[in-house]
Amino acid sequence: MKTIGYAAHSADAVMAPFHFERRALRSNDVAIEILYCGVCHSDLHTVNGDWGPQPYPLVPGHEIVGVVTSVGPGVTRYKTGDKVAVGCMVDSCQHCDQCHHGEEQFCRVGMTPTYGAPDRIDGTTTQGGYSKHIVVREEFVLQIPDNMDLAKAAPILCAGITTYSPLRTWGVKKGSRVGVIGLGGLGHMAVKLAHAMGAEVTAISRSTSKEAESKAMGAKGILASSDPAAMAAAASSFDLIIDTAPVKHDVSVYAPLLDIDGTLVVVGQVGPLEELMSVPLVFGRRRIAGSLIGGIAETQEVLNFCAEHNVYPDCEMIRMDQINDAFRRLEKGDLAHRFVIDMSSLNLA
Repeated sequence: MKTIGYAAHSADAVMAPFHFERRALRSNDVAIEILYCGVCHSDLHTVNGDWGPQPYPLVPGHEIVGVVTSVGPGVTRYKTGDKVAVGCMVDSCQHCDQCHHGEEQFCRVGMTPTYGAPDRIDGTTTQGGYSKHIVVREEFVLQIPDNMDLAKAAPILCAGITTYSPLRTWGVKKGSRVGVIGLGGLGHMAVKLAHAMGAEVTAISRSTSKEAESKAMGAKGILASSDPAAMAAAASSFDLIIDTAPVKHDVSVYAPLLDIDGTLVVVGQVGPLEELMSVPLVFGRRRIAGSLIGGIAETQEVLNFCAEHNVYPDCEMIRMDQINDAFRRLEKGDLAHRFVIDMSSLNLA
């Protein structure tokens, strides 16, 4: 299938139109016309080569919403016209213990990311959602609930599941005390999701300048990490902290905020952290943990949860040809919303 997308051709190049071929349908494949694709901070890191060399030309995008255009003969779950989604991975071994437990993101052999990785069968590089079409095996295609706003659904496939998964893993429920470090693309979704679960949510930021915004998302307010008195007063006041900061930082500053047996979960920074001070961990049986997206079943669960509770990311719709400007804005600071590309702006010509 001939299609078009926007690709990076090197770490220092701007994104530009790229004509390429999607594979012919295998028996268990679903062909999708992409309607919307979210812009994730990890797209920027990947195309810049921040996480290592990349197989350029590379089409990013792993927050994909679209409609089925055709299916392979072995497909049973989807039909032409279905509204569907694709997230951060498009394949796994399907045989190991983690795949059998619905934790494909931790596949023992290694899951296949939506872009920038060799296809498990033919070895070609997977290309993502900054494109007009995509072909994905049935097991990694998700159903969009009928009442879901398609234009706002895309970021749930990464920002949503990345924050939903630790909230579920650590048992957040009504009355749980949850802190969220950062109010960017991930952080604002964490606040909204935790609030919808009934938690008492506090945003944690360098200043209180976004207090009104945080309250509109469901937080009771902001704890300013730059205020020593406020931080001291908040000691031992959280059961769980979701850390969405996407840069190297000192988590030891936040550890004393956890109550005994509390957990701080890193979801934003993939890479080094500042040297860790163990004192607040040892003297409170506190934990520092990490979390990576979620499995396919849990990703379907968060889509259904968001549709049921009317939880959506704050989105700024852009045209495909505005992607380089969007990347520049992402580099300047973690925005308190998510860019979403309207793929009707991408012509096949």
